[in-house]
Amino acid sequence: MNTLFDAAFACLMVQQADAKAKCAASLWQQWQDGKLVPEGKSPPQTVAVPGHPDKPQMVAPGKVERRRLATLHGQAALIHALAHIEFNAINLALDAAYRFRGMPQDFYRDWLQVAAEEAFHFMLLRDHLHTLGYDYGDFTAHNGLWEMAVKTAHDPMIRMALVPRLLEARGLDVTPGISARLASCGDQRAVEILAIIQRDEVGHVSIGNRWYGYLCRQRGLDPIITFRSLLAEYDAPALRPPFNMAARAQAGFNPDELGMLEDIARKITD
Repeated sequence: MNTLFDAAFACLMVQQADAKAKCAASLWQQWQDGKLVPEGKSPPQTVAVPGHPDKPQMVAPGKVERRRLATLHGQAALIHALAHIEFNAINLALDAAYRFRGMPQDFYRDWLQVAAEEAFHFMLLRDHLHTLGYDYGDFTAHNGLWEMAVKTAHDPMIRMALVPRLLEARGLDVTPGISARLASCGDQRAVEILAIIQRDEVGHVSIGNRWYGYLCRQRGLDPIITFRSLLAEYDAPALRPPFNMAARAQAGFNPDELGMLEDIARKITD
């Protein structure tokens, strides 16, 4: 049998986008077939930058090309931005499976499944980009998601709090609006793809919630107090409305957490 940590690291460092997506799908299949064990020959390495193709060119978030949906070019720029998020999400899931040792077997199963599903999302979006006459790498992008991965590489509880529960949960909030904008442009295929992504992302955020709660219980920590503290300590992006309460509830945010979000929304709108 193959060792999971070595295989996940090798996949994380694959540069070519399609090859990384195929590798993530293969790892998930190997796990399901009982061919991977959560072991490895060496401790986790710091990964400042995972494997990625030469393009897209990375720029500061404010320098990413604006996405004006009145033109085909603008529609493609938006689809490209979504594809880049999914490409980053493959790396984030692989890194969780690679980096955090001594967790229950279900932790590794969960994140390998997430990596495979993110790879599927990436390929759906990349294939759709091709139909618009563009490809992944034709626009600029930023690396904000991975920067948070680096900040949280030392602790799985902090990673679960600030990546799936914060950054990925934000996708649950904004995807309906993005879908509506694309529908207004007549891009029905993009709407269909986003429905698939939204369905799966509820599960991914739920996994983050599950393991965050598990680790808080292990450490005797209050989840909400700890989450608020981590937001400040790690200079995380601010929680801001609109919040998709239904999707967040489906993803495992409990009534107290949803109440916290409602309070935030109320203070901003008052």
